[in-house]
Amino acid sequence: MRVTTLHDLAPRPPSTDPFTLTKTRVHEAEGPGRRSFALFQTLRHPGAVLWVLPAHEAQRPMLRGLPAGLSERLLLLTPKSETDLLWCVEEALRAAPVALVIAEPQQLLSLTAGRRLQLAAEAGRTTGLMLIREDHGSSATETRWHCDPVSAHVPVSRPAAHTAADSTLHRWALSKNKKGTIGHWVLNWHGASAAFDLVSETGERRQPAEPAR
Repeated sequence: MRVTTLHDLAPRPPSTDPFTLTKTRVHEAEGPGRRSFALFQTLRHPGAVLWVLPAHEAQRPMLRGLPAGLSERLLLLTPKSETDLLWCVEEALRAAPVALVIAEPQQLLSLTAGRRLQLAAEAGRTTGLMLIREDHGSSATETRWHCDPVSAHVPVSRPAAHTAADSTLHRWALSKNKKGTIGHWVLNWHGASAAFDLVSETGERRQPAEPAR
């Protein structure tokens, strides 16, 4: 078991920082911990953040519970329909001043929709993160993550110095990656900053990466 501690926002090689999202691409996260993964990514993308979710979604990000400084640069968009949601995401990705676009589509993302979003991200040189329902992703996505909280009773090796009461364990598994390895990691991230402790070994791809579309 190898323990690696990361404490800053500086870009790192994939071997030591597996959570860097490739810029100008759209990524996906699924699972009950996908919003935590999204919040983590907002801390790694300085600048304006757009969060697009359906108007009927009752559970919205609460400004008082966000990491310090995020509420001032976060804009929530609440379109009424799925068509409007995808249109908002596409237009937001084309907006150059935007650092990160997060969206919560409710329906299966088609290959066509996925490709349109990728082209928009390239045009705006932005990064997108789609918080999808289970098995609702597009084959055009750059990476796909499955995110789960780790129950307190699950034994995990971690440094004693990082077992504070406000710390939280997450299991983030990279199940699809067009340009690299896949694997899974358990990390200790308290949610207030981008600092985290990586406390699990990674698993590497055992087959060739999918060709870029």
